[in-house]
Amino acid sequence: MGTATEADIYDLKGLNCPLPVLKARKRLASMQPGQHLWLETTDPLAVIDIPAFCTEAGHRLVDTQGMAEGYRFLVERGPGA
Repeated sequence: MGTATEADIYDLKGLNCPLPVLKARKRLASMQPGQHLWLETTDPLAVIDIPAFCTEAGHRLVDTQGMAEGYRFLVERGPGA
């Protein structure tokens, strides 16, 4: 099971809604439950879209951080997602 320190970074910078969520959905689907993934995005709507996606899809949003040019979200893949 991946920990936050072992989490891959998925670079979604430069993509706008709905692409960050669509690409994150596909990437998380290929992962094992409990694994972590950092999503990095410059989309200003991501602060709304990523948490909503996690809730809807059964993933856990572990952390949200602001970056110089956007945001990063640490997502734990849900068990049934």
